[in-house]
Amino acid sequence: MPRAPLSTRANESLWVFGYGSIVWRTGFEYARSIAPVCARGFRRRFYQGSTDHRGTPAAPGRTATLERCSEDVACWGVAYEVRAEDREAVLENLEIREKQYDERIEMDLYDVDDANAVPVIRNAVTYIATPATINLNWLGDASDLAEQIAAARGPSGENSEYLYNLCEALRGLGIEDEELYALEASVRAIRGD
Repeated sequence: MPRAPLSTRANESLWVFGYGSIVWRTGFEYARSIAPVCARGFRRRFYQGSTDHRGTPAAPGRTATLERCSEDVACWGVAYEVRAEDREAVLENLEIREKQYDERIEMDLYDVDDANAVPVIRNAVTYIATPATINLNWLGDASDLAEQIAAARGPSGENSEYLYNLCEALRGLGIEDEELYALEASVRAIRGD
């Protein structure tokens, strides 16, 4: 997918915001992490289809993305600092890993959900999915979201495993996400886990 240039320079460290699988399976070298941190004006949603990892083209799985919303909403996750010398390799890795996500964005991150807070990290990079026509795997909301996640399986394993790992990692960081944990409970009930 085409990507806008980043505001940070190649000789600077790079911050990456993880809100989905990067939280529990980072997959790249980083110097340090800060958690929890939040992206204000975004919420986590399982609107992106996965046809290459947690599902198939015939039965897509669902993975997390961020939905833009009002500034009084926040999505909590983890920030990873990548050294300048590792920056290019990490970006190349992320471009492959997040290839089904149509936007690479930069955002400020906060350590408290307070409208008057000062960002602790500026211009963190993350990947999101949108309903734009370029995104061929956009699924959006669905009344049977839990059923889809409970049933989907792809080359990287069961879609439910993705959800369970994310929930376990966020709980380990002390992050509350009522909607996410309710989705997990629904999937567990369907699967009998």
